[in-house]
Amino acid sequence: MLDNINYNPDVLTCLANLSNDEVFTPPELVNDILDLLPKELFENKETTFLDPVTKSGVFLREIAKRLMDGLEDEIPDQQARINHIFKKQIFGIAITELTSLLARRSVYCSKEANGKYSICEDFDNEQGNILFERIEHIWNGDKCQYCGASKKNYARGDELETHAYQFIHTEKPEELFKMKFDVIVGNPPYQLNDGGGTGSSAIPIYHKFINQAKKLNPRYLSMITPSRWFSGGRGLDSFRDEMLNDNRIRAIHDYVDAGDCFPGVEIKGGVSYFLWNRDDRGDCKVVTHEHGGVISSSVRPLLEKNIDIFIRNNESIPILNKVLNLKEDDFSKIVSGNDPFGFDVREKNSYRRVKPKYILKPANNSVNFYYNGWKSKGVGYIPLENIKKNNNWVDSFKILIPKAWGVGNSKTDQLKPFIPNRNSCCTETYLVVGPFDNKVELKNASLYIKTNFFHFMVSLIKNTQNTMQKSYQFVPMQDFSEIWTDEKLYKKYGLDEKEIAFIESMIRPMELDNE
Repeated sequence: MLDNINYNPDVLTCLANLSNDEVFTPPELVNDILDLLPKELFENKETTFLDPVTKSGVFLREIAKRLMDGLEDEIPDQQARINHIFKKQIFGIAITELTSLLARRSVYCSKEANGKYSICEDFDNEQGNILFERIEHIWNGDKCQYCGASKKNYARGDELETHAYQFIHTEKPEELFKMKFDVIVGNPPYQLNDGGGTGSSAIPIYHKFINQAKKLNPRYLSMITPSRWFSGGRGLDSFRDEMLNDNRIRAIHDYVDAGDCFPGVEIKGGVSYFLWNRDDRGDCKVVTHEHGGVISSSVRPLLEKNIDIFIRNNESIPILNKVLNLKEDDFSKIVSGNDPFGFDVREKNSYRRVKPKYILKPANNSVNFYYNGWKSKGVGYIPLENIKKNNNWVDSFKILIPKAWGVGNSKTDQLKPFIPNRNSCCTETYLVVGPFDNKVELKNASLYIKTNFFHFMVSLIKNTQNTMQKSYQFVPMQDFSEIWTDEKLYKKYGLDEKEIAFIESMIRPMELDNE
């Protein structure tokens, strides 16, 4: 029977992940999430639970264990209690056929819900309450109208998994079980490869599961997601705005290093889970976890006044306010947009880039060309006429900074600007900072970029590898006729010893070179 199963060792702690996008959830993490829910939910035989993204079945299993304890007085007979819980209270939708079998095995102790060894005696079909149906994408041109999947990548034969997840490929999720749920929990798939790469270049889809769950109007909703949504990004800006303006989000638990939740898994920018309470509004409890412990906890609004981005660290807020109080221009105004010189060209009907035609020796009417790999292969040279935009920057005093740097962890990330040759341009690998009027301003701006203060102000927005122009909007502009050091900056903004110590603790120190 369920309460006699030996959970030590627990097989669900030993599963290899399907990918970094479909991650099995450790039982310990599941229980941390379930601890956010009121205890009385597990003492009520009418409470219903749904995991719409079931993989190992661990959410349903741990919910069942709590219900077994909570309903013992109301349903004393163990078998009757098991039958009631599994038939009437816990429900799941598997993400693949394989995970449906795994989930039924871990929840019902049988891959067939009505099988000989199933601990629930009331099912009359193999699926029980853990559904799986192979769903096909609905193509609108070359994209799925539900999830945005690329037809080129995901139009597949029957022998391959479609990754058309059942829960989000319907306009009416309420029809899947034809019932209402009190609690929806889960760990959704995070993204789909769009053909242009992985990581932040792939299409995020986890927000679609959250939005779909809200359509069911549960009392409580909790899901684990990458923390990248805190600052928006590809396809996430409207989702971020909705989440951060929703005062029904009563708790966010943020893990800067995803490895603290999912050992051996790298998810740039970390992960977090939230608790959404339909019937209770107010400020949110923001808890930051690192190295297996809580390093900060505060009850506060998700959005500070006149700021549309979630500030991740509680201790950062008073520092940011002191900087913003001076009402200076922001540094992003001298940072270019993506692809500053127009070399990001793609093949027709493809995400594959067309490589610029450059040479490694100077030629007539050519300019210095900085591309990904130039440090090992040498600076390239490209005809001036090949530059498609911002030609006036070619002969200017400017700084180049990588478009992508670090992983979204301020304690390890480090931005290393460099000053290119005067007559130069670059690929979309870099952003341009400037232009500047003279060499003094150029050198002083480069030194400013290397300060801990600069890195800290960027970290308030940056929580992934890609670092676009908007990531620099909290960095204040300076008079670059002067040299700016951390000590001078801390004094300018009136930071106290505690605030300075916090900045120094959050930023990887940089050794200044003699550039």
